[in-house]
Amino acid sequence: MIYPRMLPLLLLAVWLPAAGQKVPVLPVQYEELTSPQFVQAVKSSQATCIIPIGIMEKHGPHLPLGTDLIDARKIALTAAAREYAVVFPPYYFGQINEAKHQPGTVAYSHELVWNILQETCEDLARNGMKKIILVNGHGGNNYLLRYFCQVQLERRHDYAVLLFAPSEDEAFIKKIATMRKTQTGGHADETETAMMLSHRPELVHLDQANTQSGADQARLAELPFLFTGIWWYARFPNHYAGDGAPAQAELGRLLIEHEVEQLVKMIASVKADAKVLQFQQEFYNQAEQPLETRPE
Repeated sequence: MIYPRMLPLLLLAVWLPAAGQKVPVLPVQYEELTSPQFVQAVKSSQATCIIPIGIMEKHGPHLPLGTDLIDARKIALTAAAREYAVVFPPYYFGQINEAKHQPGTVAYSHELVWNILQETCEDLARNGMKKIILVNGHGGNNYLLRYFCQVQLERRHDYAVLLFAPSEDEAFIKKIATMRKTQTGGHADETETAMMLSHRPELVHLDQANTQSGADQARLAELPFLFTGIWWYARFPNHYAGDGAPAQAELGRLLIEHEVEQLVKMIASVKADAKVLQFQQEFYNQAEQPLETRPE
C-alpha cells in the first residue's frame, strides 16, 4: 500500500536520473529548441552558435546535391554534442556560380548570398548569440567567408564572426595518404565520397562514380600567372574532380573525426574567450578617432 505522504518521494524517484545517468541536455539543433529552452541554450553555450554552411550543387554522378551541407552539419552536430553549442538549421546559401551549368545547382545572386549571411548573424546576435562560428563545407565559399569575416570590421558590431579553419598535421596527412587509392581529386573524389559513405551510405551510388570523367582537362594551361572566374570550368567541366569509385567508409570516418576533434577544441576556446570581442570594441573606438590612436 502506498501512503499519501510517500507519493511525492516516489514521484521524485521516478523523475530523478539514476546514479551515473546523465541529466537530459538541451537539443543542439536550433530548430528543435523551444523558445524557453533557447534562453537557456544561450547561457549554456556561452552565447555560441555554429552555422554549418553548404550548397546545392552536383557532386559527380554518384553523390547527393547537398553533400557539402550534409557533411558540414554532421561535423558541427557531432562536435556540439561534445562541447555544447547551438547549431543553426540547414544553410545552403553560398557561392556556386561555377556550377550553374549542372542540373540541380541553386545559385543565388551575390547580393542575396551576402545579405542573408549578414542578416542571419545580426539576428542571431539580437537573440543573444554573440559568438558565431562558421563551419564551411563548400570549396566555393573559401574566398567569400574569409572576406565576410574581414568586412565585419567595416562597422561596429556587438558580436564576433569566427571561421573554423581546421589544419592537418603531418602525421595525419601521411596516414591518410597511405589509405588513399587515388592521388588526385578536389570535388566528389575519393575522400569526399568516403566521408559520405561513413555516415550516409544510402546516399552514395558508387556504381555511377565512373560514368563521368573527373580528370583535369587543363584547358587554360597555356595562360600562366592569372586567375579568372572560369578557371574551374576550364579544368573540370563535369564539375567532378578525381575519382570517387575507390572510396571506403573507414577513410571518411577518420577525416570527419579529425575535423570534429578540432572543432570541439575551437568551440571550447571560443566559449571561454573574451579577447576577440574586447579587441573588436577597441578597434571600433580607435577607427572612429584614428588621429588619437597611440602605439601600444
